[in-house]
Amino acid sequence: MKQVTVFHPALRALHWLMAAAILAMLFIGVGMVSTVSSWHGLLVSIHKPLGVMILLLVVVRLWLRFATVKPALPASIPGWQRAMAHLSHLALYLLMLGQPLVGWAMLSAAGYPVTLAPGVVLPPITGVSNDLYALLRPLHTWLALALFATVMLHLAAALLHAFVLRDGVFASMAGTRKQ
Repeated sequence: MKQVTVFHPALRALHWLMAAAILAMLFIGVGMVSTVSSWHGLLVSIHKPLGVMILLLVVVRLWLRFATVKPALPASIPGWQRAMAHLSHLALYLLMLGQPLVGWAMLSAAGYPVTLAPGVVLPPITGVSNDLYALLRPLHTWLALALFATVMLHLAAALLHAFVLRDGVFASMAGTRKQ
C-alpha cells in the first residue's frame, strides 16, 4: 500500500468545508432557538438545507475516507492517544450523521416539512407523533451540545499538534506537510 503524508485533496476540502458548515450550523441553531425576532424565519430557512448539506457531505466524506489512503499517525503518539483519536473521529462521524437525521425526524414527527428551496421538500422520515417529537426535540439539542464539545476537543487536539507537538498531524490535513 502506498504511504502518504497528507490526506487526499478532496478529503481535505470536505474537512474544511464541513468544519465551516458545522460551526455555522451550531451558531445558527443557537440563534434560531433563542430568538422570536424577524431573524427566526431566516435562520430556520438556512438551518434546514445546511443540515441536509452536512448529511450529504458526511456520506461522501465517509466514502472518500475508506476509498483513499490516509496518512499514518506519527510513531511518537502513544497508544492511548491513538485510541482517543480514533474514538473522537468515530464520535464526530456518528454525530455528523445523527444530528441531521434526528433533526429531520424531529420535524417529520412535528408535521413540519423540510424545505430545501422553493418547491423542494424532503419527504417525512417518520409519521406525525407528539410523543416522538417530545423525545427528539431535546435529543436534537443534546446531540448539538455533544457535537459542539467534540468539535472543540478536536480543535484543541489539532492546535496541540500544530503549535506544540509540531508532529505533522495537523499539516497532514492542512496540506502543508511534505509529500
